[in-house]
Amino acid sequence: MKPLLLLVSSFVLLHSSLSAKPNILYILADDLGYGDVHCLNPQRGKIATPHLDRLAAQGMTFTDAHSGSSVCTPTRYGLLTGRYAWRTRLQSGVLDGGNDEPLIAADRLTVAGFLKQQGYSTACIGKWHLGFQSDMDSNKGKDRSGLPVGARIIGGPTTRGFDRYFGCSNARTMTSLIENDRVIEHIETIDMLPRLGARAVSHLAACVKSDAPFFLYLPLTSPHTPIVPSASWKGKSGLGDYADFVMQTDAIVGEVLAALDQHGLAENTLVFFTSDNGCSPAAKTAQLEKSGHFASAGFRGYKADIWEGGHRVPFFVRWPGKVAAGSKSAQTICHTDFLATCAAILEAKLPENTAEESVSLLPALLGQDQAPLHEHVVHHSISGRFAIRQGNWKLALCPGSGGWGKPGDAEAAKQGLPAAQLYDLSTDPAETINLHNKHPEVVQRLTTLLNDIIANGRSTAGSPQTNDAPVIVSKPNRKAAKE
Repeated sequence: MKPLLLLVSSFVLLHSSLSAKPNILYILADDLGYGDVHCLNPQRGKIATPHLDRLAAQGMTFTDAHSGSSVCTPTRYGLLTGRYAWRTRLQSGVLDGGNDEPLIAADRLTVAGFLKQQGYSTACIGKWHLGFQSDMDSNKGKDRSGLPVGARIIGGPTTRGFDRYFGCSNARTMTSLIENDRVIEHIETIDMLPRLGARAVSHLAACVKSDAPFFLYLPLTSPHTPIVPSASWKGKSGLGDYADFVMQTDAIVGEVLAALDQHGLAENTLVFFTSDNGCSPAAKTAQLEKSGHFASAGFRGYKADIWEGGHRVPFFVRWPGKVAAGSKSAQTICHTDFLATCAAILEAKLPENTAEESVSLLPALLGQDQAPLHEHVVHHSISGRFAIRQGNWKLALCPGSGGWGKPGDAEAAKQGLPAAQLYDLSTDPAETINLHNKHPEVVQRLTTLLNDIIANGRSTAGSPQTNDAPVIVSKPNRKAAKE
């Protein structure tokens, strides 16, 4: 075959293969630290994660991936909408989880709604934590056990693009098991993770009978508190309940991936795995570190913090025949990129008023990226503190952790630390040397850039959009609330 014909033929084959509408499985762990996955932290990670290690070996590992926030609700909003959650009414903390007004507006296009438009069957199995209401009051006792059996869910997942839903609102109401728009039973918290895994496996078996491609969003409830490994996993790690729970989480992922293999779905399924934020100090991180396990690897901080340990997360993508096995990408990416990635794969145009922070990862996945995909990425902490990343520079607009780490903002201010922190992550990934006073021109440039991103209503190219509420950048130095 002549070279030109060979080139054209290769292009046609690639084009046709991308147009085949792959199945999409997106697994989101809850509070799993970057260093909790053994292949990402082989020197200072003591927890065995064989299934995640295998997934990484079969696909691409993004080593500079970030959740949209260092806590739960805002990250999930960004993942499903392609928009930073701090543009909404929720600019710090998380939703309560009992009976909240939905955070995703009814008229906002989600990735599930978009894929449904493209002919996909869509399902969410797991922890929602994006707000919904009901026709019955939630329990008001100290156990906060959630909604009674029979309660009807209003504004839940099945109204935000998903054909089917099975799961719970959040960890605080995990005893209320919901199917579609009804609470169907109350279960023990220790049983929730196994139930989600079993339902995901049975759902994949049912997908074989359908002609439509599927999208399964699987937000697990682990290893978030309550840290409740099943009896068969308790003591397995030798490091305590948290490490046991991480091992059980890894095993659930293994069961789901095995179901893809069993039903002949793996070859045409694009699999994502990541976490909603860093490991929580509730995992007894100090004790784990004494045992030689560092859940944030070499990064500073943990869940809730503006430092890297709060929002740098594991991120693996497997797509047989498209994504090279064992490959790595150093691109700075964010969970908000999922929607634009799906649109690029399906060669579909997104409306201007959607996915305001979403950039397609497809060039990186195919090994065709020649430049940074993101000009910048914005980070956010539990107390609403901002940081902006551009290239190797990271500017955090607070004196301390912005979360639960020490020193917190109030303590840092009392110590006389600068009101902002500037780090060069190429030489100081652990964020130990604040260059704020040495590079005032960088501080000014990044501060102006962040303010422009906020005012523009979007961080990607396109027409300016409107934030849902005024966005406050400079906040008082207060102690961060617990989730």
